[in-house]
Amino acid sequence: MPDIPVGAQIFDLAFHPNRPVVFTGLLTGHVKAFGYDEQGNHDAKFSVRPSKKSCRTLAMSADGAHIWAAGKAKAIHILDIESGEMVDTRAGAHDAPVNRMRRLTPNLFASGDDDGVIKLWDPRKPDTVRKYTQHFDFISDFLWLEDKKQLVATRYAVYIGLEEKVLLTQCASSGDGTLSVMDVRSKKMEPIAQSEDQEDELLSILAIKGGQKIVVGTQLGILSIFNRKSGWGDCVDRIPGYGWLSLHIHKRRLTITP
Repeated sequence: MPDIPVGAQIFDLAFHPNRPVVFTGLLTGHVKAFGYDEQGNHDAKFSVRPSKKSCRTLAMSADGAHIWAAGKAKAIHILDIESGEMVDTRAGAHDAPVNRMRRLTPNLFASGDDDGVIKLWDPRKPDTVRKYTQHFDFISDFLWLEDKKQLVATRYAVYIGLEEKVLLTQCASSGDGTLSVMDVRSKKMEPIAQSEDQEDELLSILAIKGGQKIVVGTQLGILSIFNRKSGWGDCVDRIPGYGWLSLHIHKRRLTITP
């Protein structure tokens, strides 16, 4: 992967599922796409600016035909990946800036905002499918557990310095220091499980060990490990570190980006 100058601070990026193309969401509100190869070459595909306000989050459609962009403007924009043209806009999708999005299935994706509100969307329909309001500060990350159709979310609470982690038979993260589980197949708006207060800011979330364990990055530099078989009441292990902002798996290794 080459070093690619983008001209502004990057808030989020997304990779095309089938092509060597990366999309970036920038502080300036731009969404920029770049092609790349293994020799370190890269070329600009398009640069568009759906909003003058920052683009905080991107999510790719299952077929790779469209990318969803959202951020401080509170709207969700849908862009064609070939031309960069905007094919749809859901103005006022949230009442607060959108901080994180995640595709769950081909016909379902989640979005979370600065007030801790999580919404589920069907790309084929204009209105939200479901809305969760148990959080009270911004959603920082999502994790989808395909086997149980669970969404896990992490949330960050600025005024108390804590973050909450949400799990939806889908997973997301947010900010009161607890983890909650929600079944997206159910019409109920309440979590089916909730952890004890973790007393730290939860910033990122990732499944490991074939999805049986969940690792959560925290502001204080601790990796908290949850075991799904043990329930969601509390983490089963903590690994000291440096303050993690990003987690991902590459070639069976956990990569941590501060």
